[in-house]
Amino acid sequence: PSTLDELVGQQHLTGKGSILRTAIEHGKIPSMILWGAPGTGKTTIAHIIAQTLKAPFFQLSAISSGVKEVREVIEEAKTKTGCILFIDEIHRFNNGQQDALLGAVEKGIITLIGATTENPSFEVNSALLSRCQVYVLKPLTDKDLIHVLHMAIRKDELLHRKSIEIKETEALINISGGDARKLLNL
Repeated sequence: PSTLDELVGQQHLTGKGSILRTAIEHGKIPSMILWGAPGTGKTTIAHIIAQTLKAPFFQLSAISSGVKEVREVIEEAKTKTGCILFIDEIHRFNNGQQDALLGAVEKGIITLIGATTENPSFEVNSALLSRCQVYVLKPLTDKDLIHVLHMAIRKDELLHRKSIEIKETEALINISGGDARKLLNL
């Protein structure tokens, strides 16, 4: 999905009149932590926000990045306005790595969007957490997953050219464990 209207699930955050949609529509989002299970839309929401706001977008993975990469992004962001820094698996950053974000978030040099599968109250340090809104992503329902599946078959660049008949939708849903990414891979 490239717009909020195409996003499946998370209506409490992105549906008409919701808090996050309203912030996006006003062009001013807070720094935030998106907390939810794998495949519920954390990365997708971050990309939709950046596309909608036409904001400079930087993406780091806490698994493979450190303070050096964070500082490089912050330096580049100082030359632009409205920059978004998306950090996937932010819970894997240690306190020092998280502290490297504080000044830039506080001064508005970057708007931080952190994604985590872990409870941010325990995994994100309190100084950074106090500068962010925490949005909880709910698990996708079976209906949501079926919608994702059918949309992919209709709209995917490769899949829509094939004649696909799904005979075991329930099995796919069960094996995916509520993870849309895993469902699509299956």
